[in-house]
Amino acid sequence: MDQDFIALWAPDPLWDIASRLIPAAPVRPQGGGRRRVDDRRVLAAVLYLTQAGYSWWKLPEELFGVTRATAHRRFAEWSTARLWPDLHQAIAAHLAVAAPSDWPPAVVDAIATLAAGEGLNRGGRGERAGRATRRDTGGLPVATPEHRPS
Repeated sequence: MDQDFIALWAPDPLWDIASRLIPAAPVRPQGGGRRRVDDRRVLAAVLYLTQAGYSWWKLPEELFGVTRATAHRRFAEWSTARLWPDLHQAIAAHLAVAAPSDWPPAVVDAIATLAAGEGLNRGGRGERAGRATRRDTGGLPVATPEHRPS
């Protein structure tokens, strides 16, 4: 497991925000059991998989120190606790931009669309050819007045 790899996928500024939003670990009524894997490692693994567009089976366990089962289980726990929308809003607030509910759905979903291969055509024919999404310095899509739907 590589600390630099963890810091790459869950950098300190992101972790500062996420650590306040991640639900507390459930208490084991009988105690014992294995030590819980660090939340930052799991967050880094989940973010790696979602950014790369890989399935759970492609998780390089040795790089993150997290098993596929643990990453998937924690992802499901966090999804149930609505971590992802809360994290999205917290990051937007941190970056001092409009709340995601004010964004057009196309901007909120831009990363997923690009990952699915349905994104911008950067040089072919068609109505979207040559258009590019404006992004901030962190790589997040930005809705500007001239790009907002009317």
